[in-house]
Amino acid sequence: MKIILGKKIGMTQFFDEDRVIPVTIIEAGPCSVLQVKNQGSKDDYDALQIGFIKNKKSYKFIKEFKGVSDLKQGDELKVDLFQTGDKIKVIGTSKGKGFAGAMKRWNFKGKSASHGTKHEMRTLGSVGSRFPQRVIKGRKMPGRMGADKVTVSNLEVAKIDVENNIMAIKGAVPGRKGTLLKIYGKDI
Repeated sequence: MKIILGKKIGMTQFFDEDRVIPVTIIEAGPCSVLQVKNQGSKDDYDALQIGFIKNKKSYKFIKEFKGVSDLKQGDELKVDLFQTGDKIKVIGTSKGKGFAGAMKRWNFKGKSASHGTKHEMRTLGSVGSRFPQRVIKGRKMPGRMGADKVTVSNLEVAKIDVENNIMAIKGAVPGRKGTLLKIYGKDI
């Protein structure tokens, strides 16, 4: 099982013969296995608790990977688990964009610019219906946009730098610089 925590450093590009390859640079590991949870224990499910970026006495990031229990407590996870060409899945938090109107958040087209429409070009329009006399849950309305959990699958590892714990991944991953990422090997 290939799993590791990483921190997004940024994006750049590599030149390969006659084409440009966009890559995301990630600082991945070293991570420590802090706790192993098994079916027979009091937790009653399989999981690993992993720590990343050690402070003086504790870890800055602690995450749990469910369905995994093949490692021991104290094991070290490094970027050398992965090789160039491996297919991976990355989970992270997308950029937060703050409060957004319905046109930006849900791609509504807005109202026509003629026939008496004055200050309502970018408004939402009718919100409720007559019968329940309330707004139904799930209605697409203005609100906070972004800062969601995003999973990107079928990414490919472009390069690995074992000495500096750096991983270059083809394509984009969610989040801003410094975002914590969960990286899974493709066997999941």
